Amino acid sequence: MIENNDWLVIGIITSSHGVKGKLNIKSLSDFKERFTQPGKRWIQKHDEDPIPCSLISGFQKPGKESFIISLEGIKDRNQADNLKKCKLLVKSNDIPKLKDNEFHLNQLLNLDVKLHVESEIKVVGKVVDLITENNNLIVIRLNKNNRDFLIPFVKEIVTTIDTKNKYLIIDPPKGLLDL
Repeated sequence: MIENNDWLVIGIITSSHGVKGKLNIKSLSDFKERFTQPGKRWIQKHDEDPIPCSLISGFQKPGKESFIISLEGIKDRNQADNLKKCKLLVKSNDIPKLKDNEFHLNQLLNLDVKLHVESEIKVVGKVVDLITENNNLIVIRLNKNNRDFLIPFVKEIVTTIDTKNKYLIIDPPKGLLDL
């Protein structure tokens, strides 16, 4: 089994597009060229080892954070449908250099979510998903009731992000986490 640290998930295949094997991809990357420039990528089904593939072409859907791509060897809708929910990967060393205090969106996944409770900071949940299409939301799962909540990904609410120590701190408006 290959270590997760060797790979960077750049997108999720959401569905087929048309009858010629094209794929809809939900982007988890800020770098559009990962879906538009031909080259080597990998597909991962569930937690299996990634399988190499070649991106032939791709384009961004107008006004969306999703892309339509063509992969070598995927020629029809049935083949494309079999890849639904698969992850599209690149090697983790194939990431553009970031400035200090910058991070890749998918680095937020599985971070502990901390909150000021009375006079201390406590872990209250975990980041379980990102919603980047049309808005920037993070989905956190609270430990106390195992329920998911959508949190706007804005600096007024997500006040601290520490990818090295694997946590973020939120300051939600009153009532946002109450249900």
